[in-house]
Amino acid sequence: MAITDRREFLKRTGQGAAAAATVMAWNEVVEARDANERFVVGVIGPGGMGSHHVELLAKNKQVHVAYVCDVDETRLAAAAATTEKLSGAAPKAVKDLRRVLDDKSVDAVWIATPDHWHGPATILACDAGKHVYVEKPCAHNIREGRLMIEAARRNHRVVQVGTQSRSTAHIRQAMERLRNGAIGQVLAAKAWNSQKRSSIGHAKPTDPPSTLDYDLWIGPAPMVPYQANMLPGIWRWWYNFGAGDMGNDGVHDIDIACWGLGVDTHPAAVAALGGKYFFDDDQQFPDTQYVVFEYPGDGKVGHKRQLIFEQRIWSPYVQEGYENGNAFYGTDGMMLLGKRGGYRIFGPRNKLVEEVTTGSPDLPAHHQNFLECIASGQPPHADIEINHRSSALCHLGNLATRFGGSLHFDPQTEQITDNPKASTLVRREYREGHWAVPHGV
Repeated sequence: MAITDRREFLKRTGQGAAAAATVMAWNEVVEARDANERFVVGVIGPGGMGSHHVELLAKNKQVHVAYVCDVDETRLAAAAATTEKLSGAAPKAVKDLRRVLDDKSVDAVWIATPDHWHGPATILACDAGKHVYVEKPCAHNIREGRLMIEAARRNHRVVQVGTQSRSTAHIRQAMERLRNGAIGQVLAAKAWNSQKRSSIGHAKPTDPPSTLDYDLWIGPAPMVPYQANMLPGIWRWWYNFGAGDMGNDGVHDIDIACWGLGVDTHPAAVAALGGKYFFDDDQQFPDTQYVVFEYPGDGKVGHKRQLIFEQRIWSPYVQEGYENGNAFYGTDGMMLLGKRGGYRIFGPRNKLVEEVTTGSPDLPAHHQNFLECIASGQPPHADIEINHRSSALCHLGNLATRFGGSLHFDPQTEQITDNPKASTLVRREYREGHWAVPHGV
């Protein structure tokens, strides 16, 4: 198949034309593609995790990094220099993401901004006709996650979320073992985030650095004074901008727990205890949490499921063999799984029946899956709807911890039904009239 008009091909595959005409093997597309016909992409937020995306994309011969975009001049210059060094071509370096989205030649964007920009930027990108790879958690709040799904579907765009475990070989193998009954019926799953973080200290408002466009960084979130312990990276500990470490690192393990548990809906109830047990600083999210979610199914015995999340981000100890990991409890055994280091399956009386000792998160494979799905029209491994459910657990867990008890949640309406204060935080407040406020919030 000649694809000299590559954009028409992508349009047809994205809109789900007849399978025989549009769903084809990736290697067939690559064989037919002219050497100069590459995916044109932009990276929005190329610092932190975004810098890893830049490095991989700049070296990927299937990709042309046409844009890097950041509100900080220093990070923007570094990303542009890295791209040129690794690819041999200098990208356009811009600070306003609208410059990237307005360029019709751009096929896809990588969004590695702070959490409060994930939803608005993804929705704007889909509406501009771009496919999207967005970092986790997919959204700052539950309502934005739903709006992201709607934007992806109405525009027939592929939206992949950066939970790269979904494309990691040993984890996919472990999930297949669970599906094939290796430990019987899986009734409960546990995810843990146990690692040593640092204090963010206390700070007072100051002027932002001259290299930072702070107004653009705030975007559609409510304007607050700049503080040195808000960014970069530390924004995730603030209600306005992040989802705590449950939404930062914990979401990876929570997503795997959902996968292994086999749930494809939201829970109906969540109970939590926790708070700041260790850090005396300005961060607003808990450093310690114990959260339990219940999926009632139809209420019959054998149909209920339980998901547990534990967090101790002051702990220097590895738990059950893995710093961040999962346990799956079945009627015939148990599986312990780490994002790094493989997995172990135990039968009755703790008999070790299988052990895999290697494996680590595979970011290149996750990139590749995204690109393949743009070409084929197939759903990606970490589709936006999948990660919306995982990210919603982080938001619900944080709210239950914040309000100190239990919450009931309607999976259909995506509303908290028994706590009026918590229910208002299914959404967020926005800057009135800002151009990036999503429609329908």
